[in-house]
Amino acid sequence: MVVGQASALIDVVEARDEYYKETGIYIPVCSDGGIVHDHHITIALALGADYVMMGRYFARFDESPTRVIKKGNAFVKEYWGEGSNRARNWQRYDMGGDQKLSFEEGVDSYIPYAGSLKDNLAITVAKIKSTMCNCGSISIPEFHEKARLTLVSEVSIAEGSAHDVILKEIDNQFK
Repeated sequence: MVVGQASALIDVVEARDEYYKETGIYIPVCSDGGIVHDHHITIALALGADYVMMGRYFARFDESPTRVIKKGNAFVKEYWGEGSNRARNWQRYDMGGDQKLSFEEGVDSYIPYAGSLKDNLAITVAKIKSTMCNCGSISIPEFHEKARLTLVSEVSIAEGSAHDVILKEIDNQFK
């Protein structure tokens, strides 16, 4: 059965919360995978995650070890997920002897280049704080309680955004 990241997170958080009620033991939950943009972090936290895995988020920046490549009209960086064939061939995945990982879960791909981490991280943190404040929360546990996610249509998103205008292009600092 294939389950989306949000659905899986909702199920695990529900089980964690029930376990906490029964035992008094709180087990932090990590949202593992799929974090690319700022809003993915806040959605995962709103759904009940205590922290998030951010490999793909960080891989977009200059500070990650892969090189910047131009593909078509865009700049990208190489990225491979932890469960990919490329990653599992690394020494840390060697289980010794004839025991080898027998399937591939991650991808070997390209992701959009995002410049320097220094230029982006403060903006990401500000967006998370702003979203939490908009929900009346100053801590992650409070955000778990107060955050509400609402499904909206593509039309709602378009109407809630700048529309019927021609946006100016922002000159990126690609060198």
